[in-house]
Amino acid sequence: MLESLFPITQPLCIERGQVRSAVPPPRALLPGSFNPLHRGHTALARAAALRLGCDVHYELSWHNVDKPPLSPDEVERRVAQFVTIGPLWLTQAPTFLDKAALFPGAAFVVGWDTAIRVIDPKYYGSVAARDAALRRLLAYGCRLVVGGRIDGQGVFRVWHDHEWSREFGPLFMALSEGDFREDISSTQLRGGR
Repeated sequence: MLESLFPITQPLCIERGQVRSAVPPPRALLPGSFNPLHRGHTALARAAALRLGCDVHYELSWHNVDKPPLSPDEVERRVAQFVTIGPLWLTQAPTFLDKAALFPGAAFVVGWDTAIRVIDPKYYGSVAARDAALRRLLAYGCRLVVGGRIDGQGVFRVWHDHEWSREFGPLFMALSEGDFREDISSTQLRGGR
């Protein structure tokens, strides 16, 4: 079904297994690789929807920053997981700046581990480049809704303000452990740990 649409240059909304056209852009998206989709993703989307007061759609980029692009068959497999879950946007937006350009004003729902990568200068080459990217996200009117995650030492982490949060604090919205906690990951489900 989707192979004829590759390469995907514009966001596609897929709902109940069908490509939908003329769909207004979502106000909130939970991006992920969904390999596989699991209850942690859906519970985080529900928690964020309650906090934001709007539906949370999902977003799968067939092109990832750290990995090779997904094949059409692999995209099809991952998309099929959403038939009964909710709208999924298929994009070619590997970074949050790319996503923000496609969905200005959107809230992106992420886990603590992803939020930590967003503020890590190594992904940008320098602190100045990171700060410039975060300023652009703010200029797009976007924000990150951050749910807690288990870190590498087995500790559940929630988002807390950081030393530079005075400028970038408005970019982040933390969900408390009471709002959301699911101790599961796609890596665990694939048997990676």
